[in-house]
Amino acid sequence: MKRNRWILAALLVLLAAALYENYGNGIKSFLGIEKNATPASGSDQSVSALVAKNVPKPGTKAPEFSLVGLDGQSYEVGGKRDKPLLLNFWASWCDPCKEEAPDLVKLAEKYGDQLDMYAVNVTFYDKLEDAKAFVDNYGYRFPVLLDENEELYRKYNGIAFPTNVLINADGTIQDVIVGTLSPEELEAKIKELLNV
Repeated sequence: MKRNRWILAALLVLLAAALYENYGNGIKSFLGIEKNATPASGSDQSVSALVAKNVPKPGTKAPEFSLVGLDGQSYEVGGKRDKPLLLNFWASWCDPCKEEAPDLVKLAEKYGDQLDMYAVNVTFYDKLEDAKAFVDNYGYRFPVLLDENEELYRKYNGIAFPTNVLINADGTIQDVIVGTLSPEELEAKIKELLNV
């Protein structure tokens, strides 16, 4: 029994080494670490510090973008807005996205005159026909944008579905929510965004 554990441990080490050898530069690139870069003396060398430098976070300006929606219209974000915005990144196969969808519909109905809501389907990880079926099934009446090349998801440093980004009227990110919240918690965050 002990021998099997040692064999398994050795195999895992070899697998990790092989993955790093083949994909190490891709992982470093994803994390924003240059292949031959060396940090300046005295700088924070942790991976989380390197990643955090490139992450849109509360208090920073929302990355600008323009995407086409399922309705064929172009939607833009960048700078000041007429209303605050809830930007929802999702995929049709995502179970937490399915759980959250009815809550988003209710919130859009309740706060639609004070809040813009864009549902961004990261179509790069999805199928367009599945996304359309999801939108029909859950009754989305707000704009559904298509991120076909994952460009916007990358700009916002997406790591999981769903991700909700709350952007205030001056174009600054107020909150980033990775994963789901209870309907009450999400509504509380929206009320905070709207100052109500």
